[in-house]
Amino acid sequence: MHLFHVHNFGCRASQADGAAIEGMLRGQEMKAVESHRDADLVVLNTCTVTAVADDEVRQVARRVHRENPEARILITGCYAQRAPEELSQLPGVQWVVGNSHKTRIGDLIRESRAEEYHSQIHVGDIFEQHEFLSAPVEDAAGDRTRPNLKIQDGCNNRCSFCIIPSVRGRSRSAPLDQVVAQVRQLAVDHQEIVLSGINLGRWGREFEGRSRLPDLVRRLLAETDVRRLRLSSVEPMDFSDDLLGLMAESPRIAKHVHAPLQSGSAAVLRRMRRKYRPNHYEDRVRKARQWMPDAAIGADVMTGFPGETWEEFEESRGFIERMPFTYLHVFTYSERPGTEASYMTHVSMETRKERNRILRELGAAKNLAFRKAMVGKNISVVTLDANGTALSENFIRVELTTPRERNRTEDVLVGEVTAHGVREATPFRVW
Repeated sequence: MHLFHVHNFGCRASQADGAAIEGMLRGQEMKAVESHRDADLVVLNTCTVTAVADDEVRQVARRVHRENPEARILITGCYAQRAPEELSQLPGVQWVVGNSHKTRIGDLIRESRAEEYHSQIHVGDIFEQHEFLSAPVEDAAGDRTRPNLKIQDGCNNRCSFCIIPSVRGRSRSAPLDQVVAQVRQLAVDHQEIVLSGINLGRWGREFEGRSRLPDLVRRLLAETDVRRLRLSSVEPMDFSDDLLGLMAESPRIAKHVHAPLQSGSAAVLRRMRRKYRPNHYEDRVRKARQWMPDAAIGADVMTGFPGETWEEFEESRGFIERMPFTYLHVFTYSERPGTEASYMTHVSMETRKERNRILRELGAAKNLAFRKAMVGKNISVVTLDANGTALSENFIRVELTTPRERNRTEDVLVGEVTAHGVREATPFRVW
């Protein structure tokens, strides 16, 4: 096998793992190709956060085998950790490698090259995993304008609906000096770097001295030339005054707060085993808005959690309506085998989807109002491509009036809203 293709599913952390896998395979003197149709080896790096995510993996695996029956398929990631036997039965699958063994993929491929075809399962106790899978800088960056750097993995929370701690293991962090070195390298060629993790706000907690995310961010600002840092999702109670204050005062940190909410009902949050209540969440979001008036403020919200009554849903909807959100990621509850919530009384799928629709419409209205409020203002953007597309620091897609070179930061004046973003104002010309 000489040609490989990696297909990533799911979150930013999974995307970062895929980049690390690409680095491993290049270390085996293999070459990446753009399509699974041209590959000798196809790696499916999976997600298992919902049943829909599982379905997508199985569909892609069957399509790969149908369109390239000679290719050997390796399935890894969260779905592989959760249900390896199930995946091993799919046609064309030679390896199923859980997150517990993901750091050994390069060795497994090398050791298996001379063997005849048969399905192999490499899955162990994820809670014995202490290694941190990190991509080489060149693979972390790839051809992205905004490279995604995973600095934390795993989660010590035990939310009743979530399978991720069982397939990712305990929280563990990339060493501080390693992160500083990686950001320093990435900053040479990239204007914006996104810091990500499964539970990003817990970065450094296992280190001696119990480091905090703000400590890392200060080091990055002091010791690298990064033009802009963006934090991906951070749990609400990890948005401390220290972190919010640092974000507000530094022009090199994107004004973008994404704090998972899940529900605005205290009773539902209790059943979810979340560690905050609506009043705690509101305090963090209100402070973020006070200190960063034009910041993007987003949330993950779940509809149809087991036992959610119409009264609880309305309580949640009302809470969301009065919060200064600029966008929502709305998810329909999906049963995950083995989680506490999977044994609770379920809400009908029809009801879940109806509530999903209601919150999506609310999120769209809030986003439109936020974009309208930006008209006439100057906002800082990073150019994404040479076709005139940019992303603002407060997470708005911007259409530029004239194409610019990709990977530049500049201020633009917002002229009008578009269907999904805003458009730069047409420059005034003096004749």
